[in-house]
Parts: sequence; C-alpha cells; structure tokens
Amino acid sequence: MTQVTVTKTINAPSEAIFRAVSDIDNLPNTNPDIVGIEFLTEQRSGVGTRFRETRRMKKGKELVTELEVTEYDPAGRVRMVADTHGTIWDTVFTVTPSGTGAVLVIEMDCRAHKLLPKLLNPLFKGLFRRGIEKHLDDLKTYCETAA
Repeated sequence: MTQVTVTKTINAPSEAIFRAVSDIDNLPNTNPDIVGIEFLTEQRSGVGTRFRETRRMKKGKELVTELEVTEYDPAGRVRMVADTHGTIWDTVFTVTPSGTGAVLVIEMDCRAHKLLPKLLNPLFKGLFRRGIEKHLDDLKTYCETAA
C-alpha cells in the first residue's frame, strides 16, 4: 500500500473549507482540473453518495473516476473511495480549526489489487503527492478568496 499525507493551513473558516472539499456539486469551482461531475445516486451529499468525476490531466487528456462518499462528519471529515485502474484510492479530508483559519489534511491510501499497480504505485508516490499539493493550493486559493 502506498500512503500520501499532505497538510495545508488555510486562512478561512473551517466550515467554508469543509464545504469546499465535501460539496460535490461545487468541486469544479474549487479545483480547475475537475471539468465535470455526474451523480450516480439521487443523493447528492453524505454517506452513500456516488458520483463520476471527470478530471483534465496532462496534455489535455481526461480521466473519469467513479467515487463514493463512505464517511461524512459535518464537523470536518469526509472520505471518498474509488476503485479504478487496479487500485482502491481511499482519500480522507480532515479540517481542523486553527487560529483564524484551519488546517486541511488530505490522507490518501492507494491499495493496489493488481500486479502492475502494486509495482508502479510506490514509484509514483511523488507524483501523487504533487497532485495532492496542487489540489490543496487550489483549495487554499478558492477558500481564501471567498473569505
């Protein structure tokens, strides 16, 4: 299993930061790489919500991923899980108030269940970290601008 944890302090209310990471409808506004959201359930938030995210990758390619919200605590924690390309991507977003803002932690566990990802995921850990760091930078900009 490959694990990546990235932390960012954001100068915005913790409630606003939590909404930015958990409001699925709003994800394309908080992350410019997300170009589309399609709900697969009637439910649009909370545990059991399933959706398809389309993300723009390098060189204009698009990647479509189906995710499910498996944990949702409005006090500041949401977990989203996807099973794609031979890996279960289990990502937890935790928001904790701190001073005049909050700390956002993203913990991503990549559990490969096919041979090629088992070999490659550890090699791509740095790439995964840079992607999460960019996501956090985008979230920070969005939240601080809105505040």
